[in-house]
Amino acid sequence: MSYLRSPNSLRLCRTIPQISRSSTSRCLSRTPACRLGEPDPKVVPDVAAMQATEDQASLVEIAHKPEPGAGVERYHQDHQPDYTATVDHGTSTYSPVPKRVLNGSEPGGMTPAAVLSGAPVDLQARTVRIYQPTKPATQSGTWGSHAWRMDWDILGKGHRWENPLMGWQSSADVMQGTRVQFKSKEEAIAFAEKQGYEWYVQEPQARRFVPKAYANMFLHEPGTLKHIKTK
Repeated sequence: MSYLRSPNSLRLCRTIPQISRSSTSRCLSRTPACRLGEPDPKVVPDVAAMQATEDQASLVEIAHKPEPGAGVERYHQDHQPDYTATVDHGTSTYSPVPKRVLNGSEPGGMTPAAVLSGAPVDLQARTVRIYQPTKPATQSGTWGSHAWRMDWDILGKGHRWENPLMGWQSSADVMQGTRVQFKSKEEAIAFAEKQGYEWYVQEPQARRFVPKAYANMFLHEPGTLKHIKTK
């Protein structure tokens, strides 16, 4: 303590300038504070006009209500989804919107099965493909390609996920791996219409067999002679 109170130490303390408490080490910007997302007046010259235009557009968007018979709905009524369709326990955020929902008022002698089956409503928005399987490339027979098959198209978004550890691909769509077989194309179409599915038929491409014979190589044909190379 004697060293700290010596004249030399006191003289050294007097030479140190006092730091003012009013100053600060932070560098404050002299530009006016702006909210995040507002345009910079220095970058955009006409900020007020742009802001007024955005406000008018938002008001028009809120107040605008499309007319029921205007636009595409007047010409393509079947192509517009029914956004007022019934929502049940099977409907999720990623469920497609059906174009039409069967309610029993459809013309016909029998009630559609979709009214009484209890199936989710979003199944009526799914599109099914009716096709005939092709023959496999193996030496097995053609028995598997005689029946007609119906399966559901894969949903593009919201129903697939990937395991982060192993990378396994999976799907939350329960109809992706489902398929139904029928004896004829007409039976598959009748089933799809009764259930309320949107369907399309993919016609099979039959193989065309051309009869060939070894003796035809020596028959006379008009024109130039054949020059068959073996190598």
